[in-house]
Amino acid sequence: MATIRVVWGTGTAPTAMAAYDAALADANVHNYNLVAVSSVIPADADVEAVGTAPDLGPAGERLTVVEAHANAAGPRHVSAGLGWSRDPDGPGLFYEVADETDPDDVATRVRAGLDAGRELRDWEFDGERVETATVRADAGEYAAAVVVACYGDSDPIL
Repeated sequence: MATIRVVWGTGTAPTAMAAYDAALADANVHNYNLVAVSSVIPADADVEAVGTAPDLGPAGERLTVVEAHANAAGPRHVSAGLGWSRDPDGPGLFYEVADETDPDDVATRVRAGLDAGRELRDWEFDGERVETATVRADAGEYAAAVVVACYGDSDPIL
């Protein structure tokens, strides 16, 4: 059975891309080429909220993810949130929100998205979980927040 690990991180830096890289480093997924997929959890996968990713393979490989990512220039804060809900014996879904709002608002919007997604499916859902990350950038710097669902280990690109 495959494992989807949910990780999160924040970072600040002098550029938006450097702040994003710092947030990915905080979650320990900065050395992979992230490949985004929509939001469906395969029926045979386990989902674990781990905070910081373990070693998922060699640097430079492809890592399949669902990602919530927010960037902003200071002074302000950004928040990212990712939630999931599953059929106890089958598939599930992720929903992600990233914005320049507080983490409680982001979590509320994630839950609203999960509710809407559950309405579209004929699956039996059992509960939900939401993880958020938030960070503030001071004037003259950028901030980034990420919450990433990593599908298994990395795969070679070449």
